[in-house]
Amino acid sequence: MTEPVVLFKEIPTANGQRFGVATLNAPTSLNALSVDMVRLLTPQLRDWAADPDVVGVLMDAAGEKAFCAGGDLRQLYQTLLDCKAERNEYAERFFGEEYELDHLIHTFPKPFVCWGHGIVMGGGVGLMAGCSHRVVTEGSRVAMPEVNIGLYPDVGGSWFLRRTPGRTGLFLAFTAAQINAADAIFAGLADVLVPHAAKAEVLEAITTAGWKGTPDADRALMSRLLAQAGEGAAMPASKLREHFDLINATLAGDDLLAIDRRLRALQSDDPWLQTAVKTYAKGAPSSVALSWALWQRVPRMSLAEVFRLEYWASLGFCAHADFAEGIRAVLIDKDRNPKWNPATLAEITPAFVEDHLRSRGEMAPELVPLV
Repeated sequence: MTEPVVLFKEIPTANGQRFGVATLNAPTSLNALSVDMVRLLTPQLRDWAADPDVVGVLMDAAGEKAFCAGGDLRQLYQTLLDCKAERNEYAERFFGEEYELDHLIHTFPKPFVCWGHGIVMGGGVGLMAGCSHRVVTEGSRVAMPEVNIGLYPDVGGSWFLRRTPGRTGLFLAFTAAQINAADAIFAGLADVLVPHAAKAEVLEAITTAGWKGTPDADRALMSRLLAQAGEGAAMPASKLREHFDLINATLAGDDLLAIDRRLRALQSDDPWLQTAVKTYAKGAPSSVALSWALWQRVPRMSLAEVFRLEYWASLGFCAHADFAEGIRAVLIDKDRNPKWNPATLAEITPAFVEDHLRSRGEMAPELVPLV
């Protein structure tokens, strides 16, 4: 018998209550988030939210390499080839159901811990970002790499990258730069560094803690438990913090073509920055243009409004050629040589951007807070 792609269990706590544990269980694919995973997680999380005897949730993953390396795009890829600019019902379900899950996590009414060990990228960041307690470890590698595949940082990325210090979120969107635990905490994408070896200690602390069954008190208690588990942990150096002023200066202003010129011309002895600049230069101009358009539009939007806009944007990418071409180059043929169309930022018109953001399809996600 094949195991389910998400495993669920409940651990008893000191006051006779329970703590839910959801484990992504596809380690051979680095726990890439699939439709099947989403369809298991969403109803279980709703049940736990409604159960007064469940005081919180911890989400982790099987294996030592990754919490979640992103969305599982292989099945989506074939539908992009088949549907092209026509309506893509699979894509509507794929993105709509994923964003419903992400929104559910953002609005979850109880402590929600994400154990973000190993690779946390794309859809994995989407799962982690909305949790009330986002744990990173010495092995965490966090990134939003969508510019490599002709997409944009979705799964709420337009929301949470807009809230990072200065222009660091824009930098992460444009360059797909990988960041460590210290960077993630500095950027507001994670809350606490806990050594991966202390996970058993955290689970034991959850079972013995005196949970109150009230969200504010229980969130404060969870914060104390994680802080204790992370005491004395060595914090790595943060490249985002080190290069903060340079990133802000390079990505300053409201002229995207000027930002493009400065970013391409950026010189540094730091291999991390060199890699970021090279990745940007090879990335999809359409991804950069839409990331920029969303960056400008979302500051005064609610979280639900951002997810709805991202839903239309994602279907827009499905209807244009770059997304399928990026998946082909990175995941299917693996030649890492995509042919982007348009090939440069200068060729992208306002009409091209607007066509990505218009409403299409008929299955807009239901984004109802759990209160």
